[in-house]
Formats: sequence, structure tokens, C-alpha cells
Amino acid sequence: MVCWSERGCEDEMRERCPHAIDPAEQCPISCFYAKCDRDTHAITSDPALVFDPTIDRSAAAKEICTRCAFFLTNGPRL
Repeated sequence: MVCWSERGCEDEMRERCPHAIDPAEQCPISCFYAKCDRDTHAITSDPALVFDPTIDRSAAAKEICTRCAFFLTNGPRL
């Protein structure tokens, strides 16, 4: 399983979370459990990555991943 497909909350919490109920909805950045503490996580402002139209941003379970250089470089493409 790739890191951007994991929500970060426990099973019990996921059953009550309004974002996890719909598998297509991303966890918002404001969610405490959506933060990422992996060594590979690095927020980027590189326009080439941020605006790359070939990245499948819907594959990310968390909105924070769509700003991560690791996801933007290694994530799935359309």
C-alpha cells in the first residue's frame, strides 16, 4: 500500500468520520489525523509539480498529499 492511499485514522474513528464515509472524499488539511510525519513528506511550491496536469490527485486519500513532492513525483498519472 502506498502512503498517499492511507487516511491516518484508526478503524473505529474512520467509521464516524464524515470524510472517510465517502471513499472518494479526501481528508482535509485541517484534520489532525491527516498530517503526515513520514520522512518522504515534503510540501513543495515548485510550479512544475504543483500544476502538472498529468498527476491523478484523486488517488490521494488526504488533501495534504496533493501538495507533497513525493506524491507529485511518484504518484499515479492520468
